[in-house]
Amino acid sequence: MSKNYDDIVNMSRPESKHPKMSLHDRAAQFSPFAALTGYEDAIKEKQRLTQRKKELTNEEKEEISNKLGYILDNKVIEPIKICYFVPDPIKDGGKYIELEQSIKKIDKYNREIILDSKLHISFDNIISIDF
Repeated sequence: MSKNYDDIVNMSRPESKHPKMSLHDRAAQFSPFAALTGYEDAIKEKQRLTQRKKELTNEEKEEISNKLGYILDNKVIEPIKICYFVPDPIKDGGKYIELEQSIKKIDKYNREIILDSKLHISFDNIISIDF
């Protein structure tokens, strides 16, 4: 070794007056400087799949209209099976939901079905109705 450091080579390491910080706390110091904040959320959103809304034929629309008329005229109270489209609030497309519930009201003015669970389904989003 060089003569310049002979006096400190065998000395013990100095002890700090401050308590030792945990690794978690040390890492937290640098989190505000994360360059890619939100990147993982953006990737997950991009990977999330949506379905396109099926365009019904005139015959399918008429069939749904006839079934709604029958339900309205005959005051059908038993649960119906309904499949409807729910548009995605963020990206194009959406998803299809199928459920079985009783109808509380058919609102012709607003063109929607109101189910017992107070769920409102637009006539335009109904894909099929069975009872």
